[in-house]
Amino acid sequence: MTDTKNIRNFSIIAHIDHGKSTLADRLIQSCDGLTEREMKEQVLDTMDIERERGITIKAQTVRLEYKAKNNEIYQLNLIDTPGHVDFAYEVSRSLSACEGSILVVDSTQGVEAQTLANVYQAIELNHEIIPIINKIDLPAAEPEKVCAQIEDVIGIDASDAIFVSAKTGEGIDDIFEALISRLPQPKGSNDEPTKALLVDSWYDSYLGVVVLVRVIDGTLTKGQKIKMVGTNSTYEIDDIGIFTPKKVSVNKLGPGELGYIIAGIKTVSDTQVGDTITDDRKPCKDTLKGFKPSQPSVFCGLFPVDSGEFEDLRESIEKLSLNDSSFQHETENSAALGFGFRCGFLGLLHLEIVRERIEREFDIDLITTAPSVIYKIYLNDGTFIDLHNPADMPDPSLINYIEEPWIKATILVPDEYLGAVLKLCEDRRGNQVELTYAGNRAMVVYDLPLNEVVFDFYDRLKSISSGYASFDWQMDSYKAEKLVKMTILVNSEIVDALSIIVHSERADMRGRAMCKKLKELIPRHQFKVPVQAAIGARVVARETIAPYRKDVTEKLYGGDVTRKKKLLEKQKKGKKRMREFGNVNIPQEAFISALKFDEN
Repeated sequence: MTDTKNIRNFSIIAHIDHGKSTLADRLIQSCDGLTEREMKEQVLDTMDIERERGITIKAQTVRLEYKAKNNEIYQLNLIDTPGHVDFAYEVSRSLSACEGSILVVDSTQGVEAQTLANVYQAIELNHEIIPIINKIDLPAAEPEKVCAQIEDVIGIDASDAIFVSAKTGEGIDDIFEALISRLPQPKGSNDEPTKALLVDSWYDSYLGVVVLVRVIDGTLTKGQKIKMVGTNSTYEIDDIGIFTPKKVSVNKLGPGELGYIIAGIKTVSDTQVGDTITDDRKPCKDTLKGFKPSQPSVFCGLFPVDSGEFEDLRESIEKLSLNDSSFQHETENSAALGFGFRCGFLGLLHLEIVRERIEREFDIDLITTAPSVIYKIYLNDGTFIDLHNPADMPDPSLINYIEEPWIKATILVPDEYLGAVLKLCEDRRGNQVELTYAGNRAMVVYDLPLNEVVFDFYDRLKSISSGYASFDWQMDSYKAEKLVKMTILVNSEIVDALSIIVHSERADMRGRAMCKKLKELIPRHQFKVPVQAAIGARVVARETIAPYRKDVTEKLYGGDVTRKKKLLEKQKKGKKRMREFGNVNIPQEAFISALKFDEN
């Protein structure tokens, strides 16, 4: 157990792709955390999906031993955090377990939207921040200019920023010395009753639930009986250890230290993130304030393609939600798709990642319904309901008014793409709040309805700005708008999975676009298939999918025309009967593709 004066706990924060994971690799390598043979790129990104996409999804922790210039050994606990806006909840948890942060900024890109969001979270938690300018080995690097930008845009002193190249290892030793001299040591005492913060938990099929903890006061030891204050449950610690990043068992963890405990916990729901862990016999007087629970902003239905796999899906969703506490779910039933789950996500990338993880890790084919946000519906009798699924919307005659969620979006974009970005925001019913400049980059703040952002706003923004725009948002408020429910009918049957809520002024346009898309996506059948968009009983758009035609008159060789008419009439009746009893199969990609805006 190390004395707290030789412990430093820090997080790495940055915008996506500014080199956090590569910097973490270099720090681990410099402290001989792994041998040359075990070392690989992005060593802390352990999931296949993280490595393929080149993004961090789960925050990971590692303990490094560093011998300083004064020959003292320091224990450095590093938490690598995600950079994408959808995983901001992971970032907030990681920052709560640290006293300081390394702020990594790309010397070619400068300050981006997510840099701001993450650094403000760290400032709120009174972190000591060390600015680091990365990628100085690139020809386009402008480290001095980026330092000025950090001071202008964020407002923190960057005069002692450290210039590094995480790729080549240049400047890495300066980071270690800065961590030791500039970050505060953790507070905490050995003599106080045990008090630890539950930072994260995940499910391991061999060990049960593994809990990541940060000890505040007292000690955690093997065999100790502990109590989770939030769930009021008690356990005995079977194993206790640290990540180097390999798992290494230790006898005890003291104040300021980060590590894991395994205590025969069967379900992750018993380990609430942000809970206080204390000694069962001698509990601490006051508990830690914990984290505020994450609020899902996007909801959608997940259904198995094969309805017999519903129980497997239930099991896989429960296991996954143990690993990802920001993911919420409840069962639902759909007329078109059978039994499935209504799930809440922090954003569209989060939804995509969860869907992909279920398909990969548990081998279940899924159908995903249209993503939707939470609407507040105020009824004529004075009550109101939260609506997660457009298919459950009450009868319009009972509704007084509907409120939808609005967000405050911050977009940083080079000057030459500003016009296209402003047009995109205006097209999505946005209201401009402010427009300022930092060098040759514009910072635009817009109020936007979340409903218009969840589908493909981020993709469109990246495409019109050649990938240079960066985007961050937070929930703002609810506003009353003229909203209506639009249902899609395929072959005169309502497909509830495609029901959406739209602004009344845009309903006709959206209806026409969706019908057109579905006409391309739904395969032809033996009979004519009408695709309609309706608001209440009024059909606002229609497309018809032409049937396959068989030439029933080819075997005729002359004679009276009535013979030909008779055969065509018979075919017509057959097609009509087929349409009454025929099932229309809607392919999986139609459910999401139909909702994407076609800007052309």
